[in-house]
Amino acid sequence: MADKALLKRVVFASLIGATVEWYDFFLYGVVAGIVFNHLYFPSHDILVSTMLAYTTFAVGFVTRPLGGVIFGHFGDRIGRKSMLILTLMIMGVATFLIGLVPTYDQIGIWAPIALLVLRILQGIGLGGEWGGAVLMTYEYAEPHKRGLYASLPQIGLSIGLCLASGVVALLSYSLTNEQFLAWGWRIAFVLSFVLVLVGLYIRLNIMETPEFSKLKESRKEVQVPFATMIKDYPKEILAGMGARYIDGVFFNIFGVYSIAYLTSQLKIPRTEALLGVCAAALIMCVFIPYFGRVSDRVGRTRTYAWGSLITGLSALPAFYIWMTYPDQPMAVWAALIIPFGILYASVYGPEASLFCDLFGPEVRYTGISFVYQFSGIFASGLTPIIATALMQYYGPQNGAWAVAWYAVFAGVVSALSAMWIARLARQRIQAGGTAPAALVA
Repeated sequence: MADKALLKRVVFASLIGATVEWYDFFLYGVVAGIVFNHLYFPSHDILVSTMLAYTTFAVGFVTRPLGGVIFGHFGDRIGRKSMLILTLMIMGVATFLIGLVPTYDQIGIWAPIALLVLRILQGIGLGGEWGGAVLMTYEYAEPHKRGLYASLPQIGLSIGLCLASGVVALLSYSLTNEQFLAWGWRIAFVLSFVLVLVGLYIRLNIMETPEFSKLKESRKEVQVPFATMIKDYPKEILAGMGARYIDGVFFNIFGVYSIAYLTSQLKIPRTEALLGVCAAALIMCVFIPYFGRVSDRVGRTRTYAWGSLITGLSALPAFYIWMTYPDQPMAVWAALIIPFGILYASVYGPEASLFCDLFGPEVRYTGISFVYQFSGIFASGLTPIIATALMQYYGPQNGAWAVAWYAVFAGVVSALSAMWIARLARQRIQAGGTAPAALVA
């Protein structure tokens, strides 16, 4: 019973911290295409302003691998817990300060520069946060339940997105457009400080993971985890980054780009689009642990491969409905909620345990952080820019189909990568090594 109580406390601590981190990170993405393009990147061409705003959004993904390597190194050398506290503080302070940055009209070029620097700090903080949060629950859980427990901090993504889009939607609904652009959006960033204090209090009261404690006792930690990771797991790194592709592409099409697309291309009210994303994120909270548990029962790679294919293909009917029935809110919401709130969870639910299964405990923090964060540069950070460029090049109708087919392509790549992971696990076992049974099931 004591172990169960401790596990619940660890899960809660990881979930709360992950929620705060994702709220901070996604809040920037939510307002990038509706606020920052006007206030920090002014231009006579709205396309140029939007592209610049999304470029700073992408910068956060570029710096995430740096945070993953730095905090992964010390997480594998010193411990998981201390890194989680530090990353939460970095992320919270950067987000709070974004809410205080003067606009371009007030301080000129220093406004976008300050925004860029703070976005870099956000990326570094989240780069170290994700790996530590999922490792805490993964390494505490029993082997046959690791898919479920590693998926629980993943709910922080959907709750964080729901909070980010929900808070912005509430402010957008309550204020006039002039008030919202003048000061209302800043409230959402300043609120982050309160969430950070709650997260820090909870995380200070948890213990180091049993698996890492055993590693320290046996003195089996490696001097340079990153070098050991590259040497011992080169193929697993490539396969993991390929598997991550659909996650980054699909999330940023439906969770970030869709807001700008629905409001600017289809003229759907901003509040309606934000609430649709918020509803999808709420539903996702249920299905993320569901698919995490499914991966424990039928196999990690099998669940992930099928989930990648189905998720990618769902973009086609979603964009068809948006283009055909833009004046029917329920249809617009259904085309957002079903692919994003339900099907996407079949990928994001088992993803954490899939990546943890790839590496041994001596390099696991570094390994999963690098795979997840480095692949995020092309899988996540570039997606809103690519989607905007496709829409501009092909026009509203054909551009929408191009974006949808890009999601399908990402799904195919990730499915093949998941199959490759299963093959690598079998080869490792045949060579006399070990691999989690969930990878080859």
